[in-house]
This record gives sequence, structure tokens and C-alpha cells, in this order.
Amino acid sequence: MKKYLEIIKKSKLFYKISERDIEAMLSGHETAVRSYLRGEYIFRRGQQINSAAVVLCGFVQIESEDYWGNLSILSKVGRGELFGEAYACLKNSAISVSAVAETDAVILFVGIDEITSAQNPLHVQLTLNLLTVLAEKNRVLAQKIEHMSRRSIREKLLSYLSEQSQAHGSPVFLIDFNRQQLADFLSVDRSALSRELCRMRSEGILDFHKNRFELK
Repeated sequence: MKKYLEIIKKSKLFYKISERDIEAMLSGHETAVRSYLRGEYIFRRGQQINSAAVVLCGFVQIESEDYWGNLSILSKVGRGELFGEAYACLKNSAISVSAVAETDAVILFVGIDEITSAQNPLHVQLTLNLLTVLAEKNRVLAQKIEHMSRRSIREKLLSYLSEQSQAHGSPVFLIDFNRQQLADFLSVDRSALSRELCRMRSEGILDFHKNRFELK
């Protein structure tokens, strides 16, 4: 656990929590660290969970799959980032998404009661941190809804890439997705997305190489 302490300290969940207090929390019975292989499920749709999860190593993909197996990528979670916290707060409710290790990953689980219990002297700061994380994720979700509300593939791409450019503060930026993942994120066909990107490049709207983009 100690080798991941610096990552844990930088997690938004533990903002303004001292190293000593973090170590005390991590020694509690409601915390655990587990390793996962690439492609392994961390949470499955339909499960009930009672812990928030922090990525200590690797990447995790949050995804939704319909009855026919059509996949939609909701988000990608990296080192130090939190996932599962909203569902953990909804006790006795089945989750509607799955969390899958995109790479080999190490995950810290923290019981939601450990975070919010009034018996924990840190609960005020931890709960405030949790609310901040939830608010940020709500903002990101609103952005995705904005992208998805656009009718054409081009409009979806322009909305997403414009938002990424603004987030990076530059017309040149890297995105977190490969082509298939980007197609799944925008809920469009991969081949159609690739064709539209090539058309946009030929029209001088943008340039790209793999996951590097430049808006003109």
C-alpha cells in the first residue's frame, strides 16, 4: 500500500487529508487493494456495490452494453481518479454500467460508510471531496450529452474535438481514445467515423495522426 501513497494523496477524494490520516484510513477494515488483468471486470452491470474505487495503476473503462451487445463507452478513468462512488451512495441499487480494466490495473476500494460516517472525524472533508468529484462528473456528463445531442457524425466530432481543444487550451491535443473507443464513446459506426474524419481533413478543418489532433 505504501508504494501507492503518493498517488492516493493526489486523489481528489483525499484532498486536504493528511498522510497520517490517510494511512489510518487505509488500515481500516473497509478498505482493500486488488489487482486486475486487462479485460477483467471490476464491477459488472447488475451488481450492488458499497465502495468507491480509486485507480492506483493502469486504466479503467466505464461502459454500457445493451441487450444486443452494442457497446457504449461512458468514460475512461486513469491513475488517481475515482469511479463507482455514485452507485456506492445508492445503497441496495444495482449498477447500470460495467467497469473493465483497459490495461492491467490496481484498484483501491474505500467503503462509502468509511467516507460519510459521522463517526469518522474526517467525514466532513471527505464528504465535501466526494461532492466535488460528483459535481465534476456531472459537468463531464453534461458535455457528453451535448456531443450526443448533435445529429450527424460530423457535428458530434466537432462538438467533442472543440471541447477537447478548449480543455487542453490548444488547437493541438491528444485524446484518450483510439478510433474504436471514440466511435463507441460517440455511439457511431467506426468506419463511418473514420470516413468523416478523412473528409474533414481533406477539407482543411483538422489534421490528425492516431490520437493526436490539430484543429485548423
